[in-house]
Amino acid sequence: MTTSATRPLRTRNRDTRPPTRAGRSILLTSGLAITLAAVLVPFYWLIVASTHSSGEIFGTPPPLLPGDHLDDNLASLQSTVSFGQVLLNSLFIAILYTLCAGAVCTLAGYAFATYRFRGSDALFGVIMLGLVIPAQVTLVPLFKLMADLEWLNTYQAVILPNLALPFGIFLMRQSMGALPHELLDSGRMDGCGELRLFLKVVLPPMKPALAALGIFLFLFQWNDFVWPLIVLRDNASFTLPVALASLQGVDDTDYGAILTGTAVAAIPMALVFLALQRHFVSGLLAGAVKG
Repeated sequence: MTTSATRPLRTRNRDTRPPTRAGRSILLTSGLAITLAAVLVPFYWLIVASTHSSGEIFGTPPPLLPGDHLDDNLASLQSTVSFGQVLLNSLFIAILYTLCAGAVCTLAGYAFATYRFRGSDALFGVIMLGLVIPAQVTLVPLFKLMADLEWLNTYQAVILPNLALPFGIFLMRQSMGALPHELLDSGRMDGCGELRLFLKVVLPPMKPALAALGIFLFLFQWNDFVWPLIVLRDNASFTLPVALASLQGVDDTDYGAILTGTAVAAIPMALVFLALQRHFVSGLLAGAVKG
């Protein structure tokens, strides 16, 4: 008589049940908290470091609380690079560029989205090539053009070359392409001129896209460093990134002043984003409505 051996049942030591809703909420909250800390800690340290001297910044341990050298750092900035004038230069150039480039990109996007003419797709494709061509390739011919026009060390040399920004045209073209053409045709049938149609019918629903475009253009010009460095020669006409870069010396660098200038430079960017952020995401998503 043969007996069959019975195999012991294997017990599972690992719980394979999916996490509960509370567990998923805890994981999500923890991940968001870590991400938020990773984003905010550098900004906090920038603000703290801007109130310390260079020696204190590189001390051991590094400072974690605000110091009392903010006035000294601002005075050093003012005496070395005329910080007040440089800040006004950057604000003037960035605001004027945002307004002018916004008008150009919006009108170009409207034309490509609503009008069909021979070669329109090819022309739009040529403009989109600007997204893949490195900006460094155009520096030499643009500098030669500015020199021939005698525009070196002028604000128009900083502003005009990038007015027709390919990304801005693409964003507005995609956003305006989502507008129903029947709405535009009915406006024309009612006797509405093209300019009035553009201002009264097209622009009002484009507020989210315009907000996203305004943020992008302002930050693009505010942070631009290479092109202003090439065309601006006088210290009094420098923009903020160029002026802060000039503080970096070979033997002696005032890092306290540099970090103070960097902290001040972040304020306009934060204000612009906070003022328009509720339209920013929807404006970017509007560019994906129509391919």
